[in-house]
Amino acid sequence: MSHSPLIVWLRQDLRLSDNPALSEAVKTGVPIIPVYILDDVHAGEWKMGGASRVWLHHSLSSLNTSLNGKLQVATGPADRVLTDLIALTGAKGVYWNRCYEPWRVTRDTQIKKMLETAGTETKSFNGSLLWEPWDVLKDDGTPYRVFTPFFRKGCLSKAEPRTPIPAPVSISFYSDKDTRATIDSLNLRPRKPAWDQDMTPWDIGETAAQKRLHAFLETGLKNYKEGRNIPAGHNVSRLSPHIHFGEISPHQSWHAAKQFGIAHGLEKDLDHFLSELGWREFSHSLLYNFPTLPRKNFQPRFDSFPWQDNAEYLTHWQQGQTGYPIVDAGMRELYQTGYMHNRVRMIVGSFLVKNLLLHWHHGEDWFWDTLYDADLANNSASWQWIAGSGADAAPYFRIFNPVTQGEKFDPEGTYVRQYVPELASLPMKYLHQPWEAPPLVLSAAGITLGKNYPHPLVDHSKARDIALKAFEQTKNPT
Repeated sequence: MSHSPLIVWLRQDLRLSDNPALSEAVKTGVPIIPVYILDDVHAGEWKMGGASRVWLHHSLSSLNTSLNGKLQVATGPADRVLTDLIALTGAKGVYWNRCYEPWRVTRDTQIKKMLETAGTETKSFNGSLLWEPWDVLKDDGTPYRVFTPFFRKGCLSKAEPRTPIPAPVSISFYSDKDTRATIDSLNLRPRKPAWDQDMTPWDIGETAAQKRLHAFLETGLKNYKEGRNIPAGHNVSRLSPHIHFGEISPHQSWHAAKQFGIAHGLEKDLDHFLSELGWREFSHSLLYNFPTLPRKNFQPRFDSFPWQDNAEYLTHWQQGQTGYPIVDAGMRELYQTGYMHNRVRMIVGSFLVKNLLLHWHHGEDWFWDTLYDADLANNSASWQWIAGSGADAAPYFRIFNPVTQGEKFDPEGTYVRQYVPELASLPMKYLHQPWEAPPLVLSAAGITLGKNYPHPLVDHSKARDIALKAFEQTKNPT
């Protein structure tokens, strides 16, 4: 048996369990070299943002502990790093789990051709999606453009997602004589955010992801279908960053949820949770089949939309200073914690593109830099959805009223009071529209509009009318 090592190239699969590339490499019986490469060169404009890098630092540290300190890390073009590592170690092959972002597909295809031409074995596996995007197509062989038939007819008509693979019992590592770079040398932790707030660290890593999943199933799956809309509630999984970085696989989430949901008679809530995993699949299918999704309107009619250019509006939105409490709470939650509740993501997104008439690219870019779970497929598909320009998009005329959204989904004001503490003493009647409060009420609550909390940036009713008139210009694009 050859003792030349195998390289396991880790990417969005920072775990030991249900890791097909790692498991197959271990089965060969030869020593392995687990490596993570921070390749900002090929990533270009889609290199990870600040929040994602913070998460990655902690996730790699956790994984390195699980690998007995044997994780190798490097920076630079992945083709060069792999070539150098093969030359240094005599590795006979490279195994990896597939990624589906356009820049990664292009790079990985080139690397596979380069390695195989040089006589190095390559094997790739599916460790990140429940179904391959090229397997879920319409009867005519074209990709789905609407979510419900994609999931109900396309995905659910296929074979059940495979059962998760156990973590290897033992791993034989290649001895590298301690020449490896350190995780700290990747410089993933950014300068302190401008708001004098540190992004609150979560419990990060494979073990933490498993605990999070099972805690959600125990306390959050029941009433998930409705409760997931309440930002101050507990019916959210908060699994998205764990899934994005591959600390837990969608297969593990799918099968654990099915087992728990069926055993506890929670079929309706289970179905909705599984459909959320299905939306992730849909987003990746769109990105794979339509690689211009992150920058180009999926519906060309929006190419003629008269977006505004207002840097002041954008700054107020980014900093949670719009004068609309539910919007400001969401934007502050994002900046302070690297996360935002999904319902609130829709509210702040609608406000940006339909109340302020700012291009969805601005929201996409801000989320890319500030979300722990920033995922190119989910981010671009979701921003196009809220803008009305995407696949299966919300109709443009569906313009969220931030006051009624706040009253409906934060009826006790718990969420707003947490993230907009200057409004904490305001009576519930005025919490979601403080400008309607009488002067004596504002004074009693310690609020001076325009000083310690802003006046509304725009009038929602007037902004809605302007937005609908702007939308009319897309109906007959030149």
